[in-house]
Amino acid sequence: MQSASDQWFDEAYYQRFYFDKKTSVVDPEHIERLGTFVCSYLKYLRVPVARVLDVGCGIGLWQHVVQQQFPGCSYHGVEFSEYLCGRFGWERGSVVDYQASEPFDLVICQGVLPYLSPADLKQALKNLGQLSRGALYLEAVAREDYERDIIDEDLTDPRLFRHRAALYRQGLSASFSELGGGLWLSRKSQVPVFELECAGGGH
Repeated sequence: MQSASDQWFDEAYYQRFYFDKKTSVVDPEHIERLGTFVCSYLKYLRVPVARVLDVGCGIGLWQHVVQQQFPGCSYHGVEFSEYLCGRFGWERGSVVDYQASEPFDLVICQGVLPYLSPADLKQALKNLGQLSRGALYLEAVAREDYERDIIDEDLTDPRLFRHRAALYRQGLSASFSELGGGLWLSRKSQVPVFELECAGGGH
């Protein structure tokens, strides 16, 4: 099967999943809490954050929270949807092959990877390792989430791939240590972390 087509992410898609209150999967208050948690933990670890990449940034809900938590940081939104790039001015690109002149201190990738085929997912996970020199926040529903019946399938796009969680972890382990809570610390980072702060093993 192929990854999601760029034709999927048109105005109708965002009307359903973002702008219509009855069917929206977006909760700005949730992003505020989540972003505050992510940024607070990075501050606790003393991960310096000056450059932020939000790949698959959607309508840019993370922009306010990261700039509030890290005053003066630059926020760069990259989006696959031509419609959103035209509406919000994001740079058009894909997590599979997006490249930057230098890596970022924090990379955010929320709700993007389940749209990718296994081959594209493998490439995207490798690419995330190249894009981050500090931390990664990753959110992706896995097959286990469906099996445990914690997904609201009325609100979830039925076209998502149901990749196993192990596939994500295997693809990220070469470049990152898992901190928990969706946070991953780049192996390029010089920030020391204790053994028990890493899920399943040291940095």
